[in-house]
Amino acid sequence: MTGATGRIGRELVRELDARNANLRILVRDPARAADLPASAERVVGDLDEPSTLVPAFRGADRLFLLTPGIGTDQAANAVAAARTTGVRHIVLLSSIWVSGDPVPAMGRWHHEREQLLRMSGIPATILRPGGFTTNALEWVPSIETKGFVLDAIGPGRAAPIDPADIAAVAGLVLTEDGHAGQTYVLTGDESLTTAEQVEIIAATIGRDIEVRPAVSPEEIVRSRYPDGAPKPLADAILEAAAIMRADTTGVRTDTVRRLLGRRPRTFAEWCAGHADALQPRTAG
Repeated sequence: MTGATGRIGRELVRELDARNANLRILVRDPARAADLPASAERVVGDLDEPSTLVPAFRGADRLFLLTPGIGTDQAANAVAAARTTGVRHIVLLSSIWVSGDPVPAMGRWHHEREQLLRMSGIPATILRPGGFTTNALEWVPSIETKGFVLDAIGPGRAAPIDPADIAAVAGLVLTEDGHAGQTYVLTGDESLTTAEQVEIIAATIGRDIEVRPAVSPEEIVRSRYPDGAPKPLADAILEAAAIMRADTTGVRTDTVRRLLGRRPRTFAEWCAGHADALQPRTAG
């Protein structure tokens, strides 16, 4: 699997360890994986260096493919190596943004990766999660230093999903047959505004948190990336914010419940489990 040291990847390594899967993880720096289960074989490689991937993938029959950021080069490198080494099934982490019509910029890179995978001829399962509960951690610096959260979507609603639930679904489709050719849209089962999410965080950490509307394009970008973002990403954020502001219902699916036989974790449950990470280290 790729992306093993990220928020979803770490959860998936633990999920697959619990399923007693024979797992190999691709890492650039083994030190970053030091806290992951010892049962996972480490192999050093880099998605930007195609020559490192064939040796890393050789002998694997399933691949969890997560490529960060923009562009398709890393995905193309991984898929080419998978074809060379005979990988029989790829599970691709994509995004709910691919479901748009037309596909917005935030989903375009994921759409291109999906198309690349479909053209490869390798049986695949595509996971399209919505926004993550862990995105709330991006608000902590502002809460810590300013005592408020910038709200870019106002009345818009979304159903954030816990990365652990994404990992649970990925673990299922990687270790059970019958999922090739499927596309699964994954969300939580409660739709919340930003203000409602902040209210839950405030109750969890016992602190008043103000919510301020982000009115300028610069503020909207800073609501996600406090230090700014490259123009293509900034433009995608502004487009996504406009789409989310207009969605006052919030997309929800029952996919997690159908696949796992339980409801996805609520935002409040996620906050309770991550209260220390949400708690500012200093007074605002």
